[in-house]
Amino acid sequence: MAKWTPRHEAPEPLEGPVVATITGGTVLWFALFVAQLPFYGWFDDRGHAWWVWTCLAGGGLGLIGIWYVRKRDAAIRRDAARVASGSADSESGPGSDSDSGPGPGPGPGPGSGSAAD
Repeated sequence: MAKWTPRHEAPEPLEGPVVATITGGTVLWFALFVAQLPFYGWFDDRGHAWWVWTCLAGGGLGLIGIWYVRKRDAAIRRDAARVASGSADSESGPGSDSDSGPGPGPGPGPGSGSAAD
């Protein structure tokens, strides 16, 4: 099992225009689907009809992705606003899993930014 143990710290996740990226990819998948649709017979004759349906599936999964990243972005903004307003300190009590400082309770969890792991 030791060979699967990471030897270095994982890099910080990249943040960027995630919603725009996923939306652009979804639009691209649907555009490819629409562009290939008139040639469906040609694709089907050569056994490549799956190309058309792959584009449709990519567009459908992209819609789920857009929903997911918009919810994620909204949750990140809500949390940042909550922390900025100072309500994070008033909500944390003994045994809470927050980064408000030392005290009783569990240690740093995933995403806490601690390099002690």
